[in-house]
Amino acid sequence: MSAHRPGAASEHAAPRGDIGGSAIGSGEGGRTRHWLRVSWLRSAQANVDTDRPGADFVDPESVDTVLTRAAAPVLDAMAQEIENEPVSLILTDASGTVLHRRLGDSGLAAALDSVHLAPGFRYAETNVGTNGIGTSLEVGAPLLIRGDEHYNGQLRRFSCAGAPVTHPVTGAVLGAVDLTTLAENTNALLLSFAKMVAHRIREQILEESGELDRALLHDYHLACRHSGRPVIAIGDEVLMINDLTHRVFDSHDQAAIIDRTRDSRGRAEPFTLLADLPSGVTARLSYRPTFVDDRLAGGIVHIKEQVDRGRARSRGRTRAPVLRSVAGRSAAWTRTAEEMADACTRNEWVVADGEPGTGRATLVRAVHEHVRSGRILVCVDASAADAESVLEQVAAAADDGSDLLLRQVHCLDDDSIDAIGDLLLDASAHSAANVPWVALTLHSTEGLPDTHPLLRLFPKTVPVPPLRHRVEDLPELSRLLLDAMGAGNLTLSRAAANQLARLSWPGNVTHLKSVLEDICRRRRSGVIELEDLPAECRSTTRRRLTKLESLERDAVVETLALHNGDKSAAAKALGMSRATIYRKIREYGIEYRARSVRSRDRS
Repeated sequence: MSAHRPGAASEHAAPRGDIGGSAIGSGEGGRTRHWLRVSWLRSAQANVDTDRPGADFVDPESVDTVLTRAAAPVLDAMAQEIENEPVSLILTDASGTVLHRRLGDSGLAAALDSVHLAPGFRYAETNVGTNGIGTSLEVGAPLLIRGDEHYNGQLRRFSCAGAPVTHPVTGAVLGAVDLTTLAENTNALLLSFAKMVAHRIREQILEESGELDRALLHDYHLACRHSGRPVIAIGDEVLMINDLTHRVFDSHDQAAIIDRTRDSRGRAEPFTLLADLPSGVTARLSYRPTFVDDRLAGGIVHIKEQVDRGRARSRGRTRAPVLRSVAGRSAAWTRTAEEMADACTRNEWVVADGEPGTGRATLVRAVHEHVRSGRILVCVDASAADAESVLEQVAAAADDGSDLLLRQVHCLDDDSIDAIGDLLLDASAHSAANVPWVALTLHSTEGLPDTHPLLRLFPKTVPVPPLRHRVEDLPELSRLLLDAMGAGNLTLSRAAANQLARLSWPGNVTHLKSVLEDICRRRRSGVIELEDLPAECRSTTRRRLTKLESLERDAVVETLALHNGDKSAAAKALGMSRATIYRKIREYGIEYRARSVRSRDRS
């Protein structure tokens, strides 16, 4: 069969009357042919190569997930059922990336490898066109794709049956099961087998979820009974708060505590952190994981009030300084600014520790300008120059007695970092009046371990909170950033501000700045409404999206905007069913409000 070109998708030879007896086909030939042509059309619109499979290699991390835990025993049992049969059993995640492949006949391995149907490769419809994995995930239903029904020419020597695996409680799509064989071995039983495996995985998830939830509930009740403290239990699908938490903390503090505990979801090791709450109270959160054998069920968070901010200040603690070029009045940011100003006042060398984009360097500059305005602050960015140049800048600052801000030191090799340590050690030997103030920006992910000799020169660490932990600062921070962009006449509506506050902001303040810059490129004055926000801001999903998922989310948002919120019209334009677009809206947490017909200033 000759390869079809993308532009000829609608002229594909009429597919068979049903697709393996799936719910999609319903035994109505014309209806099924239309559905299959829609899949080919989506493949053509995605510019899928008809000659070579374009599966991307993702190299997924080996993580312990609800899907992989539940699927492992099922796949082991089912692999025995297909032993010596010319078929492969495949498990993918929700993006179509192959996680596991079991072969009934090892002779099939070379054929599958030749089309990259192997662990680590993504078989989404947008990558390789119509296929059992990607298309079943796209439509959210089990189906069989026979040989010549594949969009890609090289895949037509195979037939594959795909069945999505959904969470039995939440309904979320977790991945897919696929049975693939050579086209001449096509059998309607392939689809039945794939559906059975998917069903057994769902049953295993339900059984495991029940066991894990029972273990978490047991630890939660023990903690409530014996600790006498506010307690929170957090799992994949569980969040429980005891009555004492409700009595001790008001609704705003509870929301802040819950937001901080979200960071503990999936953590397998105990830890303790301090959380500054909107009321001015600092709470100590101690997390302890709960396991069933080696499976993580979730964790219990014990909460203890540590410090009342009013009492702390009455004992003489430095009040939060009024800083230029930074914004924020939240408890978390106030505490950070106070501690940084206190360190600067005492000439105590400090590490500004926080995620990239949180404004660590900006805070150091603002505090230095406020506390030591008569001194020069030399800023050295190790990522912007070669090692020799960085060392020269640090040596010059040390010779001049200038204060110093070191950024991205982890980018240097070990010898250069040691040399910087020697230069700083010499500078610290000066008389107390001439010792410069030195600040270092750092984050645990940036490759400088806590035990590194350089850090011994910095006795104090000030944690700079991520933006998701101080969302109450968003209006003031947005105003500051908009003014700096020359958009003083551009303001956020309440709806837009509330939507921004719901986002997780993985890139922190830098991320917020890029969003506002994107808006400013399209308008310079007036009111920013919900529909003016970029597509990525209309999705409130907490998980980190892949690049492909981000593109899909943006396409859904933009098409909804184009059709003024008409989901049926948007689904038709995207070449997907109404059920699929509703599922995408739920999965990505897309918020959309139909645009008002009244005109607004767009200058």
